[in-house]
Amino acid sequence: MIERTALILGATGGIGGAVARGLAARGWRVRALHRRPDPARDPAFAWIGGDAMVATDVAAAARDAALIVHAVNPPGYRDWDRLVLPMIDNSIAAAQANGARILLPGTLYNYGPDAFPLIGEEAPQHAPTAKGRIRVELERRLAEATTTGTARALIVRAGDFFGPQPGNNWFGQGIVRPGRRPRVIRRPGKPGVGHQWAYLPDVAETMVRLAERDDLEPFARFHMDGHWDPDGSRMTDAIRRALRAPAVPVRPLPWWAMRLASPAVPLLRELLEMRYLWQQPVRLDNRRLVAVLGDEPRTPLDTAVRATLAALGCLAERA
Repeated sequence: MIERTALILGATGGIGGAVARGLAARGWRVRALHRRPDPARDPAFAWIGGDAMVATDVAAAARDAALIVHAVNPPGYRDWDRLVLPMIDNSIAAAQANGARILLPGTLYNYGPDAFPLIGEEAPQHAPTAKGRIRVELERRLAEATTTGTARALIVRAGDFFGPQPGNNWFGQGIVRPGRRPRVIRRPGKPGVGHQWAYLPDVAETMVRLAERDDLEPFARFHMDGHWDPDGSRMTDAIRRALRAPAVPVRPLPWWAMRLASPAVPLLRELLEMRYLWQQPVRLDNRRLVAVLGDEPRTPLDTAVRATLAALGCLAERA
């Protein structure tokens, strides 16, 4: 078996780390680019010092790589206008030089209400927010690169992430508070409005299975279904079951308080911009994915929620 090499940008993040571990488990040689490399983080990776904003760093790390996992994002959702597009340009240049495939975790930010409620891969991308328009341009550049050189691109889009890996996500930032047993569960969406969730190990498994295929088109896009919560109660009920506490109250997320604090807390300002995705049903259509893979990896919701809460330190009784 020929050993293949993958470069991971964003290996310390939730999805980047999960994909890197999945690739390593399947025999890939995994390189992880980081500004402060620390092999102790995961000795299965070859850690390389460098910055995704520096084209020469990315090019050197990607030498002879067949896959570049572009899972890097500006920390705390800040400076998207300065950082997001230069970083993807560096990955595209490295992929062109090596004939590599870029694997990109897609977002729902690309879509506006004209694409709702069920979104296929060919749905129009009329993003209503600044971050969304940046992501649309990012994907446009990827598509263009696959027609003008040797690079290929694979985009896998899923709902809101949750899982045992660290990373920015609504589950650990808005639903429960990490490090303590929840006394209250927050509900960001309106009662009765559906929402889509994606368990990180399932997303990573899907990405790895697709990345290993040689029969995909040069610019390939797939949507995952993940865990669909039809009325907003399925996730909160699963949290209660994991806690073995059916009486834990579920209360609305205080968007008004976030708005008041947002001038001083940039993260809250950025999260408020995405509120529209909680105000109406938004679901990705996974029929193309199932047609190619035969099924979609899907961990049972209760198992996934319990593993997530355990990793967040939410299951132990408070001292």
